[in-house]
Amino acid sequence: MPLQSIGWWSRPIAYVERARARYGKRFTVRLFGSPPFVMHSEPDHVREILTAPPEVLHPGQGARILEPVVGSNSVILLDEAAHMEQRKLMLPAFHGERMEALTGLVARVTEQEVDGWPRDEPIALHPRLQALTLEVILHAVFGLDAGPRLDALRSKLTPLLDFGARPLSMLPQLEPVIGRLGPWREFMRLRAETDALLYELIDERRAAGDEEGDDVLSMLLSARHEDGSPMTQQELRDELMTLLVAGHETTASQLGWTFERLSREPRVLARLREETAAGDDDAYLVATLQESMRRRPVLPNAAPRLTMEPVEVGGWKYPAGVLLVANSYLLHHDPDVYEDPYSFRPERFLDSPPGTYTWIPFGGGRRRCLGASFAMLEMRVVLRAVLRQGGIESAGARGELPRRRNITISPAGGARVRIPAAAREPVAA
Repeated sequence: MPLQSIGWWSRPIAYVERARARYGKRFTVRLFGSPPFVMHSEPDHVREILTAPPEVLHPGQGARILEPVVGSNSVILLDEAAHMEQRKLMLPAFHGERMEALTGLVARVTEQEVDGWPRDEPIALHPRLQALTLEVILHAVFGLDAGPRLDALRSKLTPLLDFGARPLSMLPQLEPVIGRLGPWREFMRLRAETDALLYELIDERRAAGDEEGDDVLSMLLSARHEDGSPMTQQELRDELMTLLVAGHETTASQLGWTFERLSREPRVLARLREETAAGDDDAYLVATLQESMRRRPVLPNAAPRLTMEPVEVGGWKYPAGVLLVANSYLLHHDPDVYEDPYSFRPERFLDSPPGTYTWIPFGGGRRRCLGASFAMLEMRVVLRAVLRQGGIESAGARGELPRRRNITISPAGGARVRIPAAAREPVAA
């Protein structure tokens, strides 16, 4: 168990690839402080897991590692009826019309951030992309303009979320035992200070009756449970933190992988720049993002599900208390599913759209990511902006290895690239 835990953390991709090579497309991983993880990468097994009855498999129970940050009321951690009710409250914030209204905001923030990136020198894009996506989500969720309140939230959230890069973040059950020591103590201090800012903002907006704005907080303040009651202060806090975490780290890491890969794929990059300059439709750009999410899914495990009662998946019976995992990385790199799976070929998604149970970077079934459309919108705008402001070049001979940040995977070198100086065009939406 200790050796498996070390391999899982330090070599997140090589570890599961080696296990698949040795044991096949279904194998068990035993990690410290966790039920057994049974990895599945057969499309039929993935379908069975993602469509199982909600009372049989609990994704919320499988995501308890996130509870110290997002809180127990997070839609990610709820199951069955409680999850569906909370999901309905949040759905209006991600309606198609709402996403279109956010395009201008994303483009404006992106233009400001990208315009300040250095040119003609190696830079690590991942931390810059983290700053960009955090800025976007802060504006979108809270509707805050530049000022002390936005600065205070940003200053607390950045180190709070960075805690996910530490192995201790994978052991939330130790918080009551070692919460007064070292990194956990600092994490708890930052969490308390962040919560105080969020509660203050919630109380101010509620007292002012501010439920008509376009930001997500206004929508959540106006939301009502089935019995007519508003969301509690704790519910609001937990869902706001969920949106901040989910809309920040995952998008930044996926963009980091996209730029890391494009800097080493001159053929793809040339076609992207040509089509962007010509103002063609963004079909190839979207296919490039889809291929990036296939090749390097930042969530290699699609919401592990805890068995609440005996269940059969793929012809095997599992007892209660086991985590069944649709492993997106292994599924996306199965030669039986994708021809030449280790090559970077956006064209594969021009020929046919991603499959429901063969392309799962956003999960699937009832638990598919609520923010998938917003993430795609943001990534399209950022990628287009960088292409129009000079493109990118590789700043290293070899591709970057993966690094675990809690449940996500990011480029170990920070996605180091070079952005050549070039005539800059305005960033379009």
